[in-house]
Amino acid sequence: MFDSMPIAFKNVNQLWAYILTETLKQLGLTCAIICPGSRSTPLAVAFAQQAPEIEAISVLDERSAAFFALGQAKATGRPVVVLCTSGTAGANFYPAVIEASYSRVPLLVLTTDRPPELRDCHSGQTIDQLRLYGNYPNWQTELALPSADMGMLAYLRQMVIHSWETAQIPTKGPVHLNIPFRDPLAPVPDGTDLSFLQSQFHPEDFFGGIANITPCPMPHAQCPIPKEWKQCDRGIIIAGVAQPQQPQEYSKAIAQLSQTLKWPVLAEGLSPLRNYAENPYLISTYDLILRNHQLAKQLAPEMVIQIGEMPTSKELRTWIDANQPQRWVIDNSNQNLDPLHGRTTHLRMSVEQFFWEDEGVGGDGEMGRWGDGERISPNHPTTPPPHPSHTSPSSPDYLRQWCAAEAQLRAAVDQTMANMDELFEGKAAWLISQTLPSGTPLFIANSMPVRDVEFFWKPNNLRVRSYFNRGANGIDGTLSTALGIAHRQQSSVMLTGDLALLHDTNGFLIRNKFVGHLTIVLINNNGGGIFEMLPIAKFDPPFEEFFGTPQDINFAQLCATYNVQHELIISWEELQQKLNPLPTKGIRVLELQTNRKADAKWRQENLKEFAVDIVI
Repeated sequence: MFDSMPIAFKNVNQLWAYILTETLKQLGLTCAIICPGSRSTPLAVAFAQQAPEIEAISVLDERSAAFFALGQAKATGRPVVVLCTSGTAGANFYPAVIEASYSRVPLLVLTTDRPPELRDCHSGQTIDQLRLYGNYPNWQTELALPSADMGMLAYLRQMVIHSWETAQIPTKGPVHLNIPFRDPLAPVPDGTDLSFLQSQFHPEDFFGGIANITPCPMPHAQCPIPKEWKQCDRGIIIAGVAQPQQPQEYSKAIAQLSQTLKWPVLAEGLSPLRNYAENPYLISTYDLILRNHQLAKQLAPEMVIQIGEMPTSKELRTWIDANQPQRWVIDNSNQNLDPLHGRTTHLRMSVEQFFWEDEGVGGDGEMGRWGDGERISPNHPTTPPPHPSHTSPSSPDYLRQWCAAEAQLRAAVDQTMANMDELFEGKAAWLISQTLPSGTPLFIANSMPVRDVEFFWKPNNLRVRSYFNRGANGIDGTLSTALGIAHRQQSSVMLTGDLALLHDTNGFLIRNKFVGHLTIVLINNNGGGIFEMLPIAKFDPPFEEFFGTPQDINFAQLCATYNVQHELIISWEELQQKLNPLPTKGIRVLELQTNRKADAKWRQENLKEFAVDIVI
């Protein structure tokens, strides 16, 4: 093994870097994002020499690099390394570290540093990097200075193994290693006598067994459905924000729970359930339903099961808070997922762990029979979902009321959107939900796009894989995250507003290293559309300058600067044609120019009107 790494014999820093990168390779690391810099030279060289097993990708901007790594980790479900030099470079990782912590994404953050004797003395490019990211990492430590001692090499190996495991269990998240190096940083002889390693260091023994270390959460026994749930006929399931690695199994488990209890499932637009919509009890228009205060009062639940994080909808949160039902939160993390501070019991498990006394998982890998004796058909992704009003004669009145409201609201929304010719930005989400090729990865930006998805995303069976940064809900790193998700994956799409894209235009610098295709559906309303929905919009000045913040950017010229394809879309038919089929290579921006104030007025006037005439 050392024959392929002769450079490690020249320099104690390079030996240290080799042990670190080789351990990560044995653990299963496949991607490392490398930012340019001097202090990180030993590790940059070592990662480059681990190709092709580890793909080392050079990214100029540290903030962009960290979000690109975040996207890769989201797409693969496995840790990704992001590496930088000393000084403020690591500070630019901070937003992505926060997002990784809150959205539970495994990141290995490696910041290199000057040795202790060069700190606190105004040596260049030196800041205090210890606990740089506060309490956000799952674990953080500073490694010892490189040493050729066999005991210290074993220490390094175990620190790396612990980092790998801690990024994944008990809850996925970032791990930060601060790594000091003394000069020389280049792979040149440093005078250290490493010859003794020829007889003492045996790679097969030293790295033996590492590949067998597969982090897995602590085993949990399967749990029966609580009797109190079965005895309640006014219960709802809220399928909240979730990015499970196995969305089909996740969706099937919730569908079976729903059909067993005969409870409706209020499915957030960012839940996989909207794209695996075989459950006839699925409710997608709950935000619109609850804008009718009479309906909201009539549909008040006694019990609520929240799976994953609370949905985006303010209407839903206000309704739950006002009614104070008994609630259970099902999520296998150790985090508090109840921002409403209600009468809540946290079940630290996954929804897939419930079992049904009558029938378990079938031998063919499908879940047991549903409550009405029906089976999911997972192999037919284009099969339309059952009509929401298809409840059995034995269904309780409460369930029938929800399904009747969904059927009427869904028809009203679909008819309105289908007949709309003007470029209203909300229609983009509705159209995309029915147009993308099956299984397309889709990144949804924050602010208005994520809300339009909740309002208008039509349930389908296209198996679209939705991704988003809803941990901290920021707009930073939007483009870079989407590129990280799309890298070496199926041709992908991003839905974003203009400000979120402009906030991360450095992400376009990744284009030469990017393998795959990303189509960016750009809603350009020249400003922050989300603020038009807030009370401050009535106060201008200072609204337009300080909240609307129009940037007046010519996106065709911006794309030309980065050698990115740009097309101005002037009709819904044109957008539909551009989204299926998708290209296989490159980055493309499809720009829809919309009127921010007109769109805000449309939402204010129409969202509450959809449910006015609903009869349940």
